[in-house]
Amino acid sequence: MLTGATALVLPGSGPKRCLFVVKAALIAAVAALVLTACGNVCACVGNPYVPPGPSTSPGLGFDAVVTENDKAITIQSGQKLEVVLHARQGMTDWSNVRSSDTSVLSPIVNPAATSVRGVTLAAFSAVAPGQAEITATAGAACSPGQACPMYAMLYSVTVTVLPNR
Repeated sequence: MLTGATALVLPGSGPKRCLFVVKAALIAAVAALVLTACGNVCACVGNPYVPPGPSTSPGLGFDAVVTENDKAITIQSGQKLEVVLHARQGMTDWSNVRSSDTSVLSPIVNPAATSVRGVTLAAFSAVAPGQAEITATAGAACSPGQACPMYAMLYSVTVTVLPNR
């Protein structure tokens, strides 16, 4: 039998033709699966890093958490604040995470300081009522020996510390 669209000769009638069609459908399904297997996973373009989603709950031992998407937070004196910053594509990891007023918001050791690549962790304790800014910086991630743009990102979140109730 000759098909009009492809000008292919299909095998005879009965089981041979059925087997041919099943094989063709199976090959098409496998090809479709292989082509769509990459989806949103970055490994298909040579970059095995898949950025994690932002943390939405504080880690063990912390009362509150802020991420790079937050602009302000209010906590009480005596509470512990975790800072979780995710590096953006093409940027270095966040660094120099600091409090503008250590008499209000003092840096502490983060017991969960081990994180995945691209995530910067910091921890602070609310020492006294007042207001402080937490800041961090990140620069362009450049390959050695190549021209690098001279720009930086500044992260800032306002932390208001209320008296303990």
